[in-house]
Amino acid sequence: MQPFVGQIQTFGFNFNPRGWAKCNGQLLAISQNDALFSLLGTIYGGDGRTTFGLPDFRGRVMVHEGSGPGLSPRPIGQKSGTASNFLNLSQLPAHNHGVRMPVTSSDATTPEASGNTLAKSEFPAYASTASAGESYRSFSTAASGNSSEMNNLQPYLTMNVCIALVGIYPSRN
Repeated sequence: MQPFVGQIQTFGFNFNPRGWAKCNGQLLAISQNDALFSLLGTIYGGDGRTTFGLPDFRGRVMVHEGSGPGLSPRPIGQKSGTASNFLNLSQLPAHNHGVRMPVTSSDATTPEASGNTLAKSEFPAYASTASAGESYRSFSTAASGNSSEMNNLQPYLTMNVCIALVGIYPSRN
């Protein structure tokens, strides 16, 4: 079955078949690919006089052009997104970690109370089990964290993406 000129196809092998070119952003001569140029123009690059560009799918995923409910418009040929993002502490959502500890006027005397996480030997602290008449005091921890780069890649499978240079010229509806 012959492809349409400009048809994009993924292949499981690592070469482009005869009549196809890899979608790696390369420039082609208009004089040798006038049918494909008449469909793509300079959407993907080139000067439009002697050269035009092919789509570049290296490190990118496909997104359908147009718009939908609640989505911003995506014109054909638009590139967007990054492989990683740098997040600052101010970009993280506000949150805290509330802690409730028993408060008493008497001295704590048990350095390692059974079942008391606060008094484990790795975290030396004095704490005792709450008794009748003791009250609890709540407090929150301070904001913490740091700025760092975060990987932004979704799970992916690398394929060979090619475009048909020759084939049936597509008619418009």
